[in-house]
Amino acid sequence: MNKIAFTLFLLLSVVFSANAMVKVGAERPDLFLPMLKGKRVALFSNHTGLVGDSGEHTLDMLLRNGVDVAVIFSPEHGFRGDADAGVHVKSSVDTKTGIPIVSLYGGKGAAGLSDATLDKCDLIICDIQDVGTRFYTYYITMLRLMNAAARSGKEFVVFDRPNPIGMIVDGPVLDMTLKSGVGALPIPVAHGMTLGELAEMINGEGWLDSGRKVGLTVIPCENYTHATRYELPVNPSPNLKSMKAVYLYPSTCYFEGTVMSLGRGTTAPFEVYGHPSMTTGSYSFTPRPMAGAANPPLKGQKCRGVDLRNLSDDEIIRNGVDFTYVIDAYRNTRLPASKKFFTSFFDLLTGDRRVRQMIVEGRSAGEIRESWAGDLSRFRDLRAKYLLYPEK
Repeated sequence: MNKIAFTLFLLLSVVFSANAMVKVGAERPDLFLPMLKGKRVALFSNHTGLVGDSGEHTLDMLLRNGVDVAVIFSPEHGFRGDADAGVHVKSSVDTKTGIPIVSLYGGKGAAGLSDATLDKCDLIICDIQDVGTRFYTYYITMLRLMNAAARSGKEFVVFDRPNPIGMIVDGPVLDMTLKSGVGALPIPVAHGMTLGELAEMINGEGWLDSGRKVGLTVIPCENYTHATRYELPVNPSPNLKSMKAVYLYPSTCYFEGTVMSLGRGTTAPFEVYGHPSMTTGSYSFTPRPMAGAANPPLKGQKCRGVDLRNLSDDEIIRNGVDFTYVIDAYRNTRLPASKKFFTSFFDLLTGDRRVRQMIVEGRSAGEIRESWAGDLSRFRDLRAKYLLYPEK
């Protein structure tokens, strides 16, 4: 075995060992089945709610153990996880079990949390794989469910799962005047918390409506630390197709708020970026309609740009939230005077109006990082109060 092959073998062994050791909350029935006995349960989950190596879904595991699941709540991308980003998902019925699925994402999402729906359950379970960024919408749906539970006197239980970028705490803390559907809490872009820890913070800091508290139980993971390189067993959403994309996500998602393509409509979304008018970069790609990207930005246009897949995972993680890529694109894309590089969505994604301004002023990624250092330090102190798992 040559040196490169041996190194790859070791890395894969570490990942396999990490996943084999970690038990997600849903794999610890001794901790939650007693509290579910005799309760009508609502389950918030999607295709990521898998239990163990068998690939059994949490829903099926609960039903197999006699739990009365009365309703399913689904997030962005739907219960099966195959809808495009931002697409309204209709409520439906799970074909396997006949249990109604209430969509909490889309034009009528608020109607899903009506008193009539909540009256069907005594307790709400959250079991979904998050990716640890402020603009990934699963935690926002969890927040809405916590508010609904607090308002109606329901218990709230989180079956916790690892944060795949739990080793990264970085980026601007949300300016709450920019609160939106891609940012709902005063937390940084990469918050380094699991959903269970974040739920504890939401409850503890009085971030629910009217300062309410919810009856909260977190079923913790076992053998997980924030340094664990946990390999997601299934893609969390259609356009996060690899672990490298997940690691790059806190640094490349901002292209959604620009004229650039970040690779939607290719095999490498969030791992590449480009534009027909970009003047540098040795890589080219052409976005095409495909599953999960029915109408990608710059569809059918050949884009010149940069392929980030040659970066090592260690380097990406070490760089944290890195605006180098956006700065590169901004400086090297020649647009007509009538066309603006940034859209208003960029500020919602960064959660801090200073970032766009500093890029336009020609500031470096290091200078931009300094702008959020104080807020990030204060968040780290706050975060420490709610951690359920060691840092290393």
